[in-house]
Amino acid sequence: MMPSMSFARVLLPVFVLGLVFGAAGTAQAAGDAQRGKLLGYTCLGCHGVENYKNAYPMYSVPRLVGQHPDYLVAALKAYRTRERSHGTMYAQASSLSDQDMADIAAYFAGPATLEASAPAMGTAPAKVAQLCSSCHGANGVGITADFPTLSGQHADYLERSLDEYRKGGRKNPIMSGFAAQLTDADLREIARYYAQQQPKLRALIRPAFL
Repeated sequence: MMPSMSFARVLLPVFVLGLVFGAAGTAQAAGDAQRGKLLGYTCLGCHGVENYKNAYPMYSVPRLVGQHPDYLVAALKAYRTRERSHGTMYAQASSLSDQDMADIAAYFAGPATLEASAPAMGTAPAKVAQLCSSCHGANGVGITADFPTLSGQHADYLERSLDEYRKGGRKNPIMSGFAAQLTDADLREIARYYAQQQPKLRALIRPAFL
């Protein structure tokens, strides 16, 4: 039976994004979190401090615990190839092998990724239903390992990320196409909505003594 047109429209972005990210994810080696803890020592300087801010422009460094490790690897690779523009992250990622990235991702994501076990909180903005939920879920939990979880992420980081897709600082063609449809008000509304959702991503707090 052929799917209805409305159902097909929901599936299309999932299918296309799967083509973009899926091949790398399926071939990825499993990460060793213990090795990742050693390799990721310097990462704790930013990602191990709750509410730590990127200096310029100023926005919150993302929370990573509970994130899909496959997505974290994809993000690191994007920094390494300059598909994402960030000088410090490029310097870090360009020194890492694919296995290094998998190990660091396993460490920072933690032993359990978030699952869509909670109902969405509040009324979703119209653009969430139109553009976002088919991949990121109604409550912000990515529906597959290739799609980032947004639930409980810092709102200012989410807003900044969408703006970078819109302006070319991040060069994913699918996300850039979605972001191009958003106004500044849309960015803020979407970011605040996903930031309040449960379950929440959290920071991997740097221990007092390493």
